[in-house]
Amino acid sequence: MDLGISGRYALVCASSQGLGKACALELAKAGCTVVINGRDADKLEAVAEEIRAATGAIIITVAGDVSLAATQSALISAVPQVDILVNNNGGPPFRDFRQIDRAAMLEGVTCNMVTPIELVQKVIDGMVARGFGRIVNITSGSVKMPLSGLDLSSGARLGLTGFLAGVARSVAHANVTINFLLPGSFDTARQTSGLSKKAADRGVDIATVKAESEAGIPAKRFGEPSEFGAACAFLCSAQAGYITGQSLLIDGGAFPGVV
Repeated sequence: MDLGISGRYALVCASSQGLGKACALELAKAGCTVVINGRDADKLEAVAEEIRAATGAIIITVAGDVSLAATQSALISAVPQVDILVNNNGGPPFRDFRQIDRAAMLEGVTCNMVTPIELVQKVIDGMVARGFGRIVNITSGSVKMPLSGLDLSSGARLGLTGFLAGVARSVAHANVTINFLLPGSFDTARQTSGLSKKAADRGVDIATVKAESEAGIPAKRFGEPSEFGAACAFLCSAQAGYITGQSLLIDGGAFPGVV
């Protein structure tokens, strides 16, 4: 399927691995020039070379913490214009809410709510003026189904969803859309790290913990990052102009609700 975005400029935050990398790869396959981002410059350049080799696309790297103003400016100035923005950032670690002090709360809200809003503020007027824009915010399945221990992540990402819900409706007339992708359990390094910790805490092997986790998902498996990247690319497509303000849960059926 031709997504109709060949030649567009895409910015994908936190895209040196996992779901962010998968989104960058699919946008590159669709013909976009893609700016990728991560804190490790060497790792980021290796990923850029990998995507270039696989797609032939122009891939630009901007290393740094996306929560910092200097990194945000470097990302936006790396291309003539931003047609597609994929907001992504690492979430706070599992932690009992009693252990989260004010500084940690502010950091979590800054990374997972304030930072994506700041980037939207910086690019949205240009999108409106040009009559095309696609903004996809990677949040979490915990926005729909809160999990104990991820309270800060859930709260900050839900705050982002609520904040941008009205913004989405205010720019829809200009063919600018804002949507949210909510991942469940995907086969990523972050997922493996979490499983390893659980296995170590219980004194069992990681295969046992993984099998137990997959058994609780109706699809009976973890998602593949490529599946997530493809969904992101479609929301960024020319054909997705009538989809806005929506939260798409991608979790293999784990969430038991109907809305």
